[in-house]
Amino acid sequence: MSQLKFRFLEQELQAYNKMLGQAADTVLDQDVSKYPIFIVHQQDIAAGIPLVKHAETEGTWSVNVSTLEEFVTKQLIEMEKLDNFRAIYKNPKENLCLFVLSELGATFIFLPRKE
Repeated sequence: MSQLKFRFLEQELQAYNKMLGQAADTVLDQDVSKYPIFIVHQQDIAAGIPLVKHAETEGTWSVNVSTLEEFVTKQLIEMEKLDNFRAIYKNPKENLCLFVLSELGATFIFLPRKE
């Protein structure tokens, strides 16, 4: 993802940062997963639970909440890469893990949480 595109995405998601943080805390506190992942997308996808639908907001991105376990089950992350992913995963109390799907492809990014 280009630096300019990342900055635009970061600015747009700032409005949702608190809500995404609360969703991450719910996933963690209810022992759903130690690895919440937010899927940021512009098209329909069959993964996660919708939190933000771009058609219902002024933004251009939709956001679903998911987990590492769902990513493995749906083979978005291969079992062989599971340990590598866990090694790069940042503390979810300090960062939001975003799986961004765009016309440029798919990538993981970590966005610092704001209070």
